[in-house]
Amino acid sequence: MRGAGWFPRGGAADPSAQAHPAAPARPTTPAPQASAAPTAPPGPEAQAPATVSAPRPRGNLRARLTSFVGRDTDLAALRADLAATRLVTLLGPGGAGKTRLSQEAAEGAGDPARDGAWLAELAPVDDPDAVPEAVLTALGARETVLYGAGAEEMRAVAATDRQATAVERLVEHCGRRRMLIVLDNCEHVVDAAARLAEELLARCPNLTVLATSREPLGVPGELLRPVEPLPEPAALRLLADRGAAARPGFRPDADEETADACAEICRRLDGLPLAIELAAARLRMLTPRQIADRLDDRFRLLTSGSRTVLPRQQTLRAVVDWSWDLLDEEEREVLRRLSVFAGGCDLAAAEAVCGPAALDALGSLVDKSLVVAAPSGSDGMRYRLLETVAEYAGERLDESGGRPAAERAHLTYYRELARTTDPLLRGPRQLAATERLEREYENLRTALRHAIAERDEQEALSLSLSLVWYWQMRDLRVEARNWFSEVMTLGPDPFAEPVRRAEPVWERCTAAPPPMTGEVLAEARRGVHLAHLACMDTELDAWQSPAAKRKLRAIADTYEPGMPQTCFPPGLLWFFAVMLSGDMERLRQIMDGAVRTCRETPGYDWALAGSLQMRANFLANRTEWAGDAASDADEALEIYRRLGDAWGTAEALAARAEARERKGDFRLAAVDYRAAARHAERLGAHAQVDVLEARLGSVLLEAGEGEEGERILCAVIDRTDRAGHSGAMPAARLFLAGWLGMTDRTAEARVQLRLLREDFAISHFIVFDAFILAAEAWIATLEDRHEECLDKVRKSLEMAEDPLSAAVAPHMRSGYLTIAAMALARVDGGRRAADAARCIGAADAMLPPEHVAMGLERDARARATGRVREVLGAEEYEAAYAEGAALSPGEAVALV
Repeated sequence: MRGAGWFPRGGAADPSAQAHPAAPARPTTPAPQASAAPTAPPGPEAQAPATVSAPRPRGNLRARLTSFVGRDTDLAALRADLAATRLVTLLGPGGAGKTRLSQEAAEGAGDPARDGAWLAELAPVDDPDAVPEAVLTALGARETVLYGAGAEEMRAVAATDRQATAVERLVEHCGRRRMLIVLDNCEHVVDAAARLAEELLARCPNLTVLATSREPLGVPGELLRPVEPLPEPAALRLLADRGAAARPGFRPDADEETADACAEICRRLDGLPLAIELAAARLRMLTPRQIADRLDDRFRLLTSGSRTVLPRQQTLRAVVDWSWDLLDEEEREVLRRLSVFAGGCDLAAAEAVCGPAALDALGSLVDKSLVVAAPSGSDGMRYRLLETVAEYAGERLDESGGRPAAERAHLTYYRELARTTDPLLRGPRQLAATERLEREYENLRTALRHAIAERDEQEALSLSLSLVWYWQMRDLRVEARNWFSEVMTLGPDPFAEPVRRAEPVWERCTAAPPPMTGEVLAEARRGVHLAHLACMDTELDAWQSPAAKRKLRAIADTYEPGMPQTCFPPGLLWFFAVMLSGDMERLRQIMDGAVRTCRETPGYDWALAGSLQMRANFLANRTEWAGDAASDADEALEIYRRLGDAWGTAEALAARAEARERKGDFRLAAVDYRAAARHAERLGAHAQVDVLEARLGSVLLEAGEGEEGERILCAVIDRTDRAGHSGAMPAARLFLAGWLGMTDRTAEARVQLRLLREDFAISHFIVFDAFILAAEAWIATLEDRHEECLDKVRKSLEMAEDPLSAAVAPHMRSGYLTIAAMALARVDGGRRAADAARCIGAADAMLPPEHVAMGLERDARARATGRVREVLGAEEYEAAYAEGAALSPGEAVALV
């Protein structure tokens, strides 16, 4: 005869279920069996008349006193599991709400609990051997009543029952019933709970077990259902519900500050229901903002739980203490060291920081719901701690005295990760390398912060210089500048007077792990200062002080064109100092020298492409050099494509687009900008995409595709406005303001310029400030505010005298004089129209050779000429125009 455990649910082992499938099964008790796998019970023909007893209770689940929030999807999935599987285990960290979810599921389980749902609370059980007795007591099954047996059988059973174990009594009680047992809080007696569950399931074919635990039972056929922290909307609903109970009228969305604080509370408490309920209880005396601000000390803050729950559920610390006490020393050591990671880690990092025991301990800690494991692409699994667990483990790490060693191991590992990944950013593995640094970025920041705090200059130099190119690619210049400022304080200023000239350095400063020595160390220190300078492009007015200008001259004098370290970043960035010091002639020598050295040095292909692309960007500023710029960009593009460097390919395409734009080939420029944006998009370089699309929108306006160009510029502004500061925003607003003015929407243009002034410090950069002033002047004269226009033009012309302005935009003065002419033609009732004609003549004479005018320039000149001709006759206009063409730049500016 087959064992009862072989029968499927609702099969031959349950004849009452066959006869009355919609009604509770008639309770019968089989004779006790000597075997662990009892035979099937006798069929209906063998049953004697039943002895009637009092109505049997349907379970022992108690009514809940609070609402059930945020688990509707989990509840539906769990009930479906219970209908299909005989053993389901809810897994999750302490406070995740496993107990409450299990009771809600059990109460509505339906057919699996036809004969009742029973909760067996194992948390108070200290002795694993007492688990069966605890379950037996919960089921009220110490006295078993037999049905359908004769007197002899009953006497035999009574004699056996006195000797039977608790397990046998449970089997007798559950064997013929279709019932659900909830084994709650199994983690501290997990082996005993697992043995009992396996025994009962094997011998009671209609029994279903729902367990809650912080680790799996490990029983064959077990279905694991992780109980994840509540997502933010559900967590906020729970906070609202419990908060209103603690403080009547409380609403998380009462105002913006409250909403932000409540979202922060839920996020920082990892969506753990118990922690959120403890935080809600604090609303009786603290505001949400006060609670959020105190979460760094959460274990002292969250201590006001219900007096009627178990002690380990009354405070947040007690919840985690419970899990900690169940760990062995090896697991505790790994958990302590895991607290130094930020944003999780992969297995290699865990082994490097936590030691050789990490692999086994991680598996155990994941099973015990103290470590969260999730797949992470090609890097395999990634491991992280919930913030509450991380803070607790960090406290334990401090208590053990192990923090210095753990943080040093963490710093060493991530310095090496950055140092060895940096070269991969330049070639076919660029995307994977970028994603890896992005994934580990919080750990890299943590390591750098530790190096700076320890004043370890060597580690800080190596790590920060290894991130220079990543920061450039991800447009993290503001953050990079702040890091470089910190690192610069750890060592001497390499550009302090008297200036020490650099010696050639042919290897990267980060080619080997620290320590650095000699000229490599000197170059590393210089590199940090150069990288800091390059990140100041939005605050270049800071370099206008006498001390700053002395430093720029010192940097410019430290190197010679063509030195090997100036072919790669950060040494390459010394050209910024030369540019800011106004030595434009030497700037061309620097570009040429870098290209020459790269051509002559084997293995410098990537550096050659970068030098060509940089020179192309420089040459594209002048129309007469635009042909050379296109040639350089073409060569750089060929090298980058050969190397498989998508970032470089995008940059080279953008450089060629600028050269084509300068020559007036706007449609070809648009093709290049679109292609460049596609490459940047594949890399996830969103800031670069925005810059490229801003330029694309601009050239489309020039190409006569105004509607499409305006749409693209508005999209860039909208995206960057939502994302925060972006290098693309100022240019996009300026391009759009020009277009709006040309299409007689001056009020809208004025709004764009006002926002540009208000939102971006870049408006203080002398070149960009001159552009903004000129645009504001142009809008002013379009709106008949001519004196205001002239005042702004005077300031713009003064800024145009700066050597940097002349290098970046040599056509500046011409354009500004043309705008001045628009105002002069109308001011004082037209009495200055002759001066306006002279300004037009001077503006035309000042234009660089082969200059191609952009839309705003063309529009301003047409309006200026039209306004002047309204006042002057043809001969008078021509005479004044000729006079203006003969003026020196200074004389022409004096007209304004």
